[in-house]
Amino acid sequence: MNTANLQLKGLIMAMASICDAIVEKELLTSGELNAALAKAKQAVEDDDDHELSDANRAAILFPIRVLQLAEEAGRRGERLTFSDYAKLVGKMT
Repeated sequence: MNTANLQLKGLIMAMASICDAIVEKELLTSGELNAALAKAKQAVEDDDDHELSDANRAAILFPIRVLQLAEEAGRRGERLTFSDYAKLVGKMT
């Protein structure tokens, strides 16, 4: 696997943990965090300035979808692995 991909994998999982901490410390509610992630996802989906293939758009959306799934899992008290999240994102698309 490309080193950059491994670094992104680590970054995404770190962000998932940071999102958990933000909700645990009550800096944002779960709903507010979810709304922020939905807003980011919508911004990517609405971006008409770039001629992106469906595969490229899915790649851009991947970390947002992982964070959304991590937030949902956190609400249920679950901790999933990156591989678990990747499989779930794959089923979403």
